[in-house]
Amino acid sequence: MTISIGIYGSLGRMGQAIASVAPSLGARIAGGADMMDDPGDIARKADVLVDFSAAAAIEPHLAAARAARTPIVIGTTGLSQRQHALIDDAARDIAVLQTGNTSLGVGLLARLVREAAARLGENWDIEIVEAHHRNKVDAPSGTAQMLGAAAAEGLGTTLAEAGVTDRAGTVSARAGGTIGLASVRGGAIIGDHMVIFAGDGERIELTHRADDRAIFARGAVQAALWLAGQPAGRYSMDQVLGV
Repeated sequence: MTISIGIYGSLGRMGQAIASVAPSLGARIAGGADMMDDPGDIARKADVLVDFSAAAAIEPHLAAARAARTPIVIGTTGLSQRQHALIDDAARDIAVLQTGNTSLGVGLLARLVREAAARLGENWDIEIVEAHHRNKVDAPSGTAQMLGAAAAEGLGTTLAEAGVTDRAGTVSARAGGTIGLASVRGGAIIGDHMVIFAGDGERIELTHRADDRAIFARGAVQAALWLAGQPAGRYSMDQVLGV
């Protein structure tokens, strides 16, 4: 049976990229929905949904997915705590995979960051530097936050407690156990992420550079194909990778 995918944000760059790569991965596009469309229509037609629209559209898209009992992959970034709570609630009825990045390489990077943080501990300073094109509207990027959350988990804390995004005006030394996040915006950079573990006299740098947006589209389709057969619950790219 060929899995059919419905795309929220089908006219955007990611939506079009997903539609382009899906057939080569054995999926069929059921259709798409954008700002003026009824999100329920495509939710009823598709076996699984992929959302790369806007944070403001998450609530109606989740409602439509729940009503139709259709699993949904959410790759939209810049979500609020309230929207994450809505995703948690929806996951009681449907399978939901939410991620800051659908690249399989980034998913593996997050796993490596979590393990490195757990093994190295708080004696190693952790800094995350991300770079994107000039038109990206959120900072730090969803991927940087995903990597920061992985590092925090490895340290036994949360990014909300350990994350530092602004050092302007700081007149004291770096606080131990913190995770710094810095953002670069310029040109047409698709997406670069570096996680630095800095110890005394040595440094480890884990880096992922995106050269083609197709990597995100391929990962999103693979995530959708995997999610289509899952029971209700909240999932991550770790499960898609099998790690």
